[in-house]
Amino acid sequence: MTNYRKEFERWLDSPALSDEEWHELDAIRDDDDEIKSRFRGPLEFGTAGLRGVMGAGLARMNIHVVRWATQAFASLIVAEGDEARHKGVVIAHDCRINSPEFAREAACVCAASGIHVRLFESLRPTPELSFGVIHYGATAGINITASHNPKAYNGYKVYWSDGAQLPPHHAEVVAKNMAAIDIFTGVKAMDFDEAVEKGLIEIIGRETDELFLQNVLSQAIDPEAVKAVADDFQVVYTPFHGAGHILVPEALKRLGLKHIHPVPEQMVIDGAFPTVESPNPENPEGFYLAVDLAKQVKSDLIIGTDPDSDRVGVMAQGKDGEFHTITGNQMGALLADYVITARQKNGTMPKKPVILSTIVSTSMTRTICEKNNVAYGETFTGFKFMAERLAKYAAEGTGEQYLLAFEESYGYMMGDYVRDKDAVTASMMIAEMAAHYYQKGMTLLDALDALYAKYGTFVEKTVNVYMEGVDGPERMAALMTGLRSDPPTELAGQRVIRVRDYKDGTVTVPGLGAVERTPISGSNVLYFELEKDTSFIIRPSGTEPKIKIYILAKGVDKAECQARVDACSAAAEALGSK
Repeated sequence: MTNYRKEFERWLDSPALSDEEWHELDAIRDDDDEIKSRFRGPLEFGTAGLRGVMGAGLARMNIHVVRWATQAFASLIVAEGDEARHKGVVIAHDCRINSPEFAREAACVCAASGIHVRLFESLRPTPELSFGVIHYGATAGINITASHNPKAYNGYKVYWSDGAQLPPHHAEVVAKNMAAIDIFTGVKAMDFDEAVEKGLIEIIGRETDELFLQNVLSQAIDPEAVKAVADDFQVVYTPFHGAGHILVPEALKRLGLKHIHPVPEQMVIDGAFPTVESPNPENPEGFYLAVDLAKQVKSDLIIGTDPDSDRVGVMAQGKDGEFHTITGNQMGALLADYVITARQKNGTMPKKPVILSTIVSTSMTRTICEKNNVAYGETFTGFKFMAERLAKYAAEGTGEQYLLAFEESYGYMMGDYVRDKDAVTASMMIAEMAAHYYQKGMTLLDALDALYAKYGTFVEKTVNVYMEGVDGPERMAALMTGLRSDPPTELAGQRVIRVRDYKDGTVTVPGLGAVERTPISGSNVLYFELEKDTSFIIRPSGTEPKIKIYILAKGVDKAECQARVDACSAAAEALGSK
C-alpha cells in the first residue's frame, strides 16, 4: 500500500493541480478514511484499462490519471516501432462528465510521443471505436467510458490492433510503465491545436459512422420480414442519455422500420443521467419513461442501450398488458435460435457454424446448438476472451465461422468488423427478430415461451453482493479464499456434486478430491454444480466493488426451477454477511 498521507500531501503541493482540485483535497484534510480511500494506491490497470469514481486522487478517475495511463500506453506503442506510431490510435468517448476532456488529453499525450491519433469529433458507441481500430488498421484504441456504471464513475478502456480489449501481456507492460512514470513530472503532452496543425491529431466522424452502419446492416438476415410488417410495427427506443442516440435509430430506419419512437427526455445527452438512478439497461426501473411512451403509441417492444451503447436491454408487452424484462440470458437464447433458423431458411448457414457464450451464461444456448448441429464454444466472462477464441479459429484455419457471441450481462456481438459488445448491431437484429415474430402474431415473450416448449425450461438469476469501502477488496478476497479452503458440500438445501475452480483448473468431487481439469483456466471463478441441474457460480467483479453470483437452473417445470433459483438467491445474499 502507498504511504497514503505522504501521497496526499504530495498532491496538495503539486503545481499541476487546478484550484478546484486543490480545494477538493484540502476539504478532506481531516478525514483519514477518505484520504486513505483516495491515496492507498492507484487504480489497477488491467485488460479492461481503468475504471473508478471521478475525483482528485491517485485512486480516482481524473485528468492526471488519464494522462499518466496514456503516457504508459504510448510507451508501449512507441516500443512497437515507427510503423506502430504511424498506424496510431483511434480515440473515442461516451456522454459522461469529463469524457470529452479526458479523450482530448489522451490525444495530446499520444501526439507528444509522435503517435498519429484519430479522434472522434463527439461521443460515439463503443463498438464503433472497435470498428475504427480494425477499419483504419490502427495499432490501438482508447475509449473514455464507464459503460453502464452510475454517474459518479468514468473509465479508460484500451484496445489493441485486433479491435479487442488489450491482451494481458500488454496490460502488464502498461501497468509496469505506470509504476515507473511520475504522474505529474513524467508525462508529456502536445498543445491540441498544434497537434492538429501538424497532422498528428486527425478528427473523424460521419464518414466513419457511414462505414460502420454499412457493416451493421450487412448482418441483417431477413429484412423482408421487417418490410412485411413495417406499416404497423412500432418500436420505442431509449439511449439513456448516451452514445446510441444517433446510430441505433438510424440502423433501425435503414433496416426498414417506419415507426421508431425515441424517448424524448432520454435523447438528451447528459452524463448526470437526470431521468434515471442508474443508466444500466439491466435495471427495469430505468425504462419507466419508455414504458409510458410504448403504451401511448401501442408498441409491444422497447429497446434501450447503455451510455456507451455496447449493452442492450429489451422489454416486451405480456398478455397482461404490462411490460416485462427479457434478460440477457433469455435474449441470447432467442437470438441464437433465430439466427440459426433464419440462416437455415435462407441458405446462408456456413459449413462450420459456431455460437460463443460464457461459463456464467445460460446453458440453454448449448442445448439450442446441440439440437441444431451448431458448435458451441465457452469462454470466461468478457468479449476479449471471445475475440481470442475467434482469433484461434482463424489461426487454426479449420473453417469455423461464428454466428453470434453473447454474455448474460446484455452484451452481443456479430460480424467481423467489431471485437466487443455491440448494441447497435444487436438492436437491429433484435428488431428484425421481433418483426419476424410480429408477423406470426407473437411478441418476444411468446417466442420465449415457444423456446421453452421446444428446448426445456431454463431459469437464471444474477445476484450482486456489494462490498464497498476501503476494506471491500480484502473482504472479497477473503470470501473467495474461504470458499476454496472450506468449500460447502451443500448450498440452499441442494447437494454439491462437483466444484470447478477456474483459477487453477481443478475439478473436485466432495469426498473424492480432484477428478479432472476444466478446458480453460486462469480466472477467479468458482463453479458449484448442484443436484437437479442447478449451478451456483461466484466471481468478483472486475469493474465494481461486488461479488457476482450466477444461478442457473434447468428443468421441465418453470415453477420448480424458479423455486431452486430463489433458494440459491437467498444463499447468495447470505454470503454478503459473512
